[in-house]
Amino acid sequence: MTFEDLNIIEPILKALKTEGYIQPTPIQERAIPIVLERKDLLGCAQTGTGKTAAFAIPILQILAKERDAERGPRAIKALILTPTRELAIQIEESFTAYGKHLGLKHLVIFGGVGQTPQVDKLRAGVDILVATPGRLLDLINQKYINLHHLKLFVLDEADRMLDMGFVHDVKKIITKLPTKRQSLFFSATMPLEIQRLADTILDNPRQVEVTPVSSTADTIQQELYYVEKGNKRSLLNHILKDEKIRMALVFTRTKHGADRVAKELNKAGVTAEAIHGNKSQNARQRALTNFKSKETRVLVATDIAARGIDVDELTHVINFEMPNIPETYVHRIGRTGRAGASGIALSFCDEEEMEYLKDIHKLIAKTIPVIGDHPFPMDNSTIVRYQLSQQKQAGNDKRQGPRGNHRGSGKSHNGSQRSATTQSGNQRAEKARAGQHRSGGRRSDR
Repeated sequence: MTFEDLNIIEPILKALKTEGYIQPTPIQERAIPIVLERKDLLGCAQTGTGKTAAFAIPILQILAKERDAERGPRAIKALILTPTRELAIQIEESFTAYGKHLGLKHLVIFGGVGQTPQVDKLRAGVDILVATPGRLLDLINQKYINLHHLKLFVLDEADRMLDMGFVHDVKKIITKLPTKRQSLFFSATMPLEIQRLADTILDNPRQVEVTPVSSTADTIQQELYYVEKGNKRSLLNHILKDEKIRMALVFTRTKHGADRVAKELNKAGVTAEAIHGNKSQNARQRALTNFKSKETRVLVATDIAARGIDVDELTHVINFEMPNIPETYVHRIGRTGRAGASGIALSFCDEEEMEYLKDIHKLIAKTIPVIGDHPFPMDNSTIVRYQLSQQKQAGNDKRQGPRGNHRGSGKSHNGSQRSATTQSGNQRAEKARAGQHRSGGRRSDR
């Protein structure tokens, strides 16, 4: 199938050809016709599936046709709400690319910078607004933004909104929207609270699910390194001696860890920058720009800051620290191997992180291949103990299989196991989110 088969108008087709897009991805193929039919949409898709174009293209087409039919002052007709500034900027860039021949006006607003330039552009008239929750509410309360004429609303990365504590802000924003509207709701995972939120926003939606979160793209080569915690930085320096690694996105669990790893890499002669919620907007955008232009070889990021990073030529993702929520592993490595390209994901696992690894293996229903030939191997007896515990647990699960709620828990390759694992992952996620909220992480990316 091509974009022509989706009945996309010529100006957008022309822009897509310029961008090198010929065939729609599965989520684009399924979602675009639904949006063009003016139906509400619930989309569940992991990162890297082409989700932004799945809603940007039909929104541009709908608004272009309506703009031709009803001349008059510009008013905000479409609102895209997204959790981070980086993601908001990239979404607005997509609208710029796909809509370059349409004459529609769009604007991105976010916190952390002065509001005056954003307000000036709002006053000049905007058709499409891309926003983060905090700044949007601020400008609504100051009466700089009027959403009375809104026709299309997109809530993007809903699960990340939950992670960052923005759900209450989202609910406030929804009360400002016209009741009669078309709503599109996208989330990579669907924990219970997100499903409830979707139910309050959507009206008889069509559902599109592309590649469940428990799966990793076949184009990504995954490798696992067992290493003592104190040797991780030495192992990272060793791996980055390979000049074939042109770009690498390195993940840490904490902001302090990201800064520390970036500092050590620079000391070792590797150009690196850190990106996380404590960085200023200008610093974050500069780091991302330098990474995309390859002035910086390594970008060290926390999970919240990295969700909006979309770099087509990213060759390597390195989990310097294993994520404590298994679904996060899928999101992390999905930063590479995008749009059908190949990619490599390397994970460093110390003894304390073996429980996290076990959960990841259950979720993705496969075992990550181990690379044992490296200069900083973990003591083999530790690995053997872990493997024996894994085998013992698998045997216990099989014996418990016929017992009610435990049924099938030992069959890591069937659907029921993935469902159970996802549920347990969601429970862990809720605990992690609670910790983020208590620590005040809510406002770091407004």
